Amino acid sequence: MVDHVAGENVNQVVDNGKGVPGRDAPGYELPLLLFGGFRTLIDRLHARLADEGHPDMRPAHGFAMQAIGAHGATASDIGRRLGVSKQAAGKTVDRLLAVGYAERTDDPADARRKLIRLTPRGYDALARSAAIFDDLRAEWVAALGTDRVRDMEAALRNVVPEETAFRLDATSWLGTP
Repeated sequence: MVDHVAGENVNQVVDNGKGVPGRDAPGYELPLLLFGGFRTLIDRLHARLADEGHPDMRPAHGFAMQAIGAHGATASDIGRRLGVSKQAAGKTVDRLLAVGYAERTDDPADARRKLIRLTPRGYDALARSAAIFDDLRAEWVAALGTDRVRDMEAALRNVVPEETAFRLDATSWLGTP
């Protein structure tokens, strides 16, 4: 993380003189810029979602709703897909239930289990999210050009292993079990 204090970047372990014009940027800038791009897109998405009737939607909700999927999932399934404990998944599910994005239903295959399913409001939030992401990508295309955005996407597909490209368990590498 880079904190800006009095115009200085802090939390940099080393600064080996990179970043000088004509030289490559320091290696730590790449993940920070990628995360900054991600954060910018997600923050703008949620601002738009709030304007479009989903002010309670949070980034964690989108990940959880994807983990629930089209056919529903148990809290254990959701936790496993997100890389968090059943208890942590349960807290997120409780919030989704409280704001009307999900509901608990009986599992038709096992009466002892409860499934979490998306509600029409949950599906609406996901459909709006998809449309907004298309709009945000179009803004990047307008700012950077079609070829640069396509090249950036292709380059990331080349370096991001396919099995991790769309994993939802980002919290697992931040220390949450």
